[in-house]
Amino acid sequence: MLVGSTLFGWWLGYTVKNVQGDIRLATAGVLVTAFVKTWIVGFQFMELKQAPSWLRHGFDAWVIAMCVVLLILCVG
Repeated sequence: MLVGSTLFGWWLGYTVKNVQGDIRLATAGVLVTAFVKTWIVGFQFMELKQAPSWLRHGFDAWVIAMCVVLLILCVG
């Protein structure tokens, strides 16, 4: 899943560079992909799936908040 996400982000950047696509759409796609990967790493490899609910939900909120802030700053 992580490799697939990486390849998707790479494909977005390559497509925009070579096909003259919308750079803002590609930026948003890469950012969302990066934060999905961050969530996967936290949930699976840092074992947040077995953590207390406050920690798990806090991490989820942090991932969503940072993704939204960066999307607003970079795309908006």
